[in-house]
Amino acid sequence: MYELLDKIDSPADIKGLDIEELGRLCAEIREFIIECCAVTPGHVASSLGAVELIVAWHYVFDSPEDRLVFDVGHQAYAHKIITGRRELFRKNRSKDGLSGFPTPHESPHDAYVAGHSSNSVSAALGLAEAARIQCRRGKVCALIGDGALTGGLAFEGLNNAGSSKADLLVILNDNNQSIDGNLGALHNYLLKVTTSSRYNNLKDKVWNKLGNSRLRAAVQRRIRSIKSFFVKQTGGDLFEALGFRYFGPVDGNDIKELVGILTKLRSIRGPRVLHCCTVKGKGYAPSEKDPVVWHAPGKFDPVSGERSTGHGGAARYQDVFGEVLCELAEADPRVVGITPAMASGCGMTEFARRFPERFFDVGIEEEHAVTFSGGLAAGGLRPFCNIYSSFSQRAYDQIIHDAALPGLPVILCFDRAGLVGEDGATHQGAFDMAAYRSIPGMVISAPADETELRRLMFTALHYGKGPFIIRYPRGNGEGTDWRGAAPEQLPVGKAETVMEGSEVAVIACGPAVHRAAEAAAGFRGKVGVYNFRFIKPLDEETLRMIAERYKYIVTAEDGCIKGGLFGAVSEYLAPHAPHVPVIPIGIPDRFMRQDSVESQRRECELDAGSMEKILQKFLEI
Repeated sequence: MYELLDKIDSPADIKGLDIEELGRLCAEIREFIIECCAVTPGHVASSLGAVELIVAWHYVFDSPEDRLVFDVGHQAYAHKIITGRRELFRKNRSKDGLSGFPTPHESPHDAYVAGHSSNSVSAALGLAEAARIQCRRGKVCALIGDGALTGGLAFEGLNNAGSSKADLLVILNDNNQSIDGNLGALHNYLLKVTTSSRYNNLKDKVWNKLGNSRLRAAVQRRIRSIKSFFVKQTGGDLFEALGFRYFGPVDGNDIKELVGILTKLRSIRGPRVLHCCTVKGKGYAPSEKDPVVWHAPGKFDPVSGERSTGHGGAARYQDVFGEVLCELAEADPRVVGITPAMASGCGMTEFARRFPERFFDVGIEEEHAVTFSGGLAAGGLRPFCNIYSSFSQRAYDQIIHDAALPGLPVILCFDRAGLVGEDGATHQGAFDMAAYRSIPGMVISAPADETELRRLMFTALHYGKGPFIIRYPRGNGEGTDWRGAAPEQLPVGKAETVMEGSEVAVIACGPAVHRAAEAAAGFRGKVGVYNFRFIKPLDEETLRMIAERYKYIVTAEDGCIKGGLFGAVSEYLAPHAPHVPVIPIGIPDRFMRQDSVESQRRECELDAGSMEKILQKFLEI
């Protein structure tokens, strides 16, 4: 039972609370987040740090008339809890439960979808300008933080917003910087002055009387030069240069201070930035101590903070990648590792420790990561650029122009390719094969298991003729003896015969190869299974043989059906063997909502049981 939280069914319910009660409400929200996430895993540290920011905003503003646009939506748990979704939050990131991120399909309080990073300012600017053009009331605020400010799109939005003079408030949730005690008193004084209604009314009257005269321009230059001295102490000169009025930094975990400053900023118009310093993981000792691990800790004991590893048995693909990368770097000084702020998630922590001079975490900057890798490759190195599959979409232009077009040996390792489970529609790695297969000179590979991942990394290192994509899934592998396997170089563009058959051929890539082999095992030589570990270049020789031998072809892929392996096989067969039917198994033409990976595979018929039923139908014809 929660004394205050249990009575909060909408943002309107918090407006009758006093400041002391708001503080208690924040504590209860934290306790509730910890209670729920211990059982239904989610993003803990980010949301714990942003509780006061969100509560204070809803206390001062009026959602949904006023719009709050989140950046990196995993900091939005408090927002979901106080906007009528408290009990539903117990099924956060679960089938038929809440999305782990804000989505307008779920609630009118979610102003914009926020599954990825750095889009909040651009989206909020669009909402603000739409409101102005249509003469609608309501304020618009972008809440950006957790590294999202490093993304190029964030700066594009800030640049446009500052010059547009839109009525937009940007709250910077800075959870990696503390407030300097020596500057605290001075900043507090300046903050009170610059946000007071008397100061702003007087300022407006003075500017209006001066008009557009030379005197006004001279006065403005003088004020800016004086103000610049102070804002430079906090980094605020960047926002001032972009055309924003800068306020802060303030303690983003002090509910009283936040309510006061937001109340004042609500009445100020134009583009403005409130710089808030917060503690990531605030209020939960294990999370405060190690916010990186507690970003997404999985299941844990809420009292002791002991985490359940839950990996069991087979190695995780990300760990295989990290260990093999170290192995390759030990033998070849050209090997370097690049990640856009996902070092732990993609398994590069040990590489960073052992080869610090050859490790580059560039921040949430996928476009830069690819072009930077292109520069490294042009300089004679062999960059392994590891990006989550769905995040790689941001760098599509750079993959074409800065890797493929110049033919540079950039090795793009797409972690979390295919179905990723509870992270939901924004994070499914469904589109990489279809997206990049049309690019000339591109090699696209998908290992069936841990051993093949190791061999493909070795192959990519020695390929050297252009960009080489290796896509592999989230989670555990198949349990193969990948450490004991020889690091052989695979022939690029050649498929592998897993088992031969006589009537139906399953052409599969990635882990679907193993599910296909399981499904085919009971059909006594009638079903053949082929591992097309290279989607591009396609093994046309093997495909031609399959078309001549079999009555039916089934493609199986952990990616979108349209444009992926099915598309590649169909494009080849259309002019060469149009009489052979091709039946696709894979991710359908829709966005996959959150669920367990196992359930999603069943939904897409990518599990062995579903494949067996499909094969049975064709064998009965």
